[in-house]
Amino acid sequence: MAWRRAGSVWLLFGVIAVVSSVLVLRRPAADRLSDLHIYYGAAQTVEAARPLYEYVAANGGPFTYPPFAMLLMRPMVALPEAAVQVIWLVAVCAAVAAVAGAVSGAFGVANRHRRLVAAAVACALLVSAPAQSNLRFGQVSIFIVLLALVDAVGLTPARYRGALVGVAAAIKLTPLLFVVFFLVSRRYADAGRAVAAFVGCAVLAAIVLPADSWTYWTSTMLETSRIGNLASLGNQSVHGMLMRVGVSPQALPPLWAALVALVCGTALLRARGLQADNQPVRAAVLVGCATVVASPVSWTHHQVWPVLAAMLLVGAQGPLRRIAGATLLVVMVFSLGALLDGVSTFPGVQFLLENARALGVVAVCLAGFGGLATVAVGTARRSGRRRGWLRAGITVTVTLACFAVLPLPAGADPTFKAYTLADAGNPRYFYFCRSGAGCADPSTGVAVRFGVVREKTKVRVNGVVDPVVTRLEYRSAPGGAPRTIPLLELGPGQREFSFRSANMAHGLLVAYGADGREVASFTDELNP
Repeated sequence: MAWRRAGSVWLLFGVIAVVSSVLVLRRPAADRLSDLHIYYGAAQTVEAARPLYEYVAANGGPFTYPPFAMLLMRPMVALPEAAVQVIWLVAVCAAVAAVAGAVSGAFGVANRHRRLVAAAVACALLVSAPAQSNLRFGQVSIFIVLLALVDAVGLTPARYRGALVGVAAAIKLTPLLFVVFFLVSRRYADAGRAVAAFVGCAVLAAIVLPADSWTYWTSTMLETSRIGNLASLGNQSVHGMLMRVGVSPQALPPLWAALVALVCGTALLRARGLQADNQPVRAAVLVGCATVVASPVSWTHHQVWPVLAAMLLVGAQGPLRRIAGATLLVVMVFSLGALLDGVSTFPGVQFLLENARALGVVAVCLAGFGGLATVAVGTARRSGRRRGWLRAGITVTVTLACFAVLPLPAGADPTFKAYTLADAGNPRYFYFCRSGAGCADPSTGVAVRFGVVREKTKVRVNGVVDPVVTRLEYRSAPGGAPRTIPLLELGPGQREFSFRSANMAHGLLVAYGADGREVASFTDELNP
């Protein structure tokens, strides 16, 4: 009967995979597998003997991976892009299933139930935001996870173990942290093979693409600005969270380095203990979570490791672990900051929701499937199951209460940007007067009129001001420094303004007259 139940769940996985893939293929062409489109265009650039890292796709994205990644992607130009898209979607779904199979042995079930567990894990992983993001964008992240996971848990032959980690790092640098894990776990041969594979792949790429390799290793690798707006809510790394908190550019590098050293060091030591306790899957997943913390960039598609950690916690013993796992799984399936944007009334809670994934990964690295939680779980066992759940509930309540009274950092809006005349032709930034809002007549008696457009990771405000207004300022949060909004002459007697912000739930827009007195102000989520 077990194999029948497993077959039914695998059938469900197939349905989810087909539906997800069809939904991706039905998206508008400009928004369909956009990262895969970059890979495909970059491969065409290399085929045409043009510089790889000067390529920019029509959607504005450059190629950001090491040159060895291009060696693997280059053959895709032999097929039409539409065919590549279908093959890629199938490969991503297959990789999700393979990852689920690799971790299924860590749930402590009998062999006859492993297929059922693997199928259930595959379904949960596929519906999570990171896996769906891999499908939507056509990303390589799920393949990187698969290579590192299979190698780190020992599913590869002993004589080759470590090589897949090196190959994965040659495609994307973050798996190099597994080399450190091999060293602290005294798996010196595995570490040596990983380094040899990494260097070998880089040398091979240098032979085939010498100019591009030189460009990447001497300059492109350090240009994090090529990857996108690192302060946006989509970047759920520690680095991105610190930028959103408003840490100054001077203090950011040392503070980030210190936090990464603390969190990753703790995770690596705990992973070494798990490896010694014959728990290689938990050890590998913990190191994978540490790579998410260590990277300055952690988009949604990078965060497969925390989903695996959440499922392992759900399958563990003790109420605190299970609650922590279920909470982390919810965080990884849904974008709480966007989903509950209109619900939160406290700045601290809003900050918690918007950075839930980053905070969750840090918590996993510090607790390490046990750590601090082990003490609480042991206490819960001694005091009875009901008290264990009660303690878990109290812990969650106290945590939320602390964040409820936590003031939002006054400078926590590095996504802010005020647009200038150079941006006036972009309808995304200047839309209010193009929407029939009656901007042509400034003599309405209303000092400031504007519209608000909410996007997934930012909010845009565009409007016009009455002639009495001479200055416009915006504060992202109470106590924050005022940001001057330029007033742009875009027509006879018509002055417009436009700016964006990451989170405007507690913003304050103030208009001043020529005498410096306040003419109008807008709060309450800037409802005009």
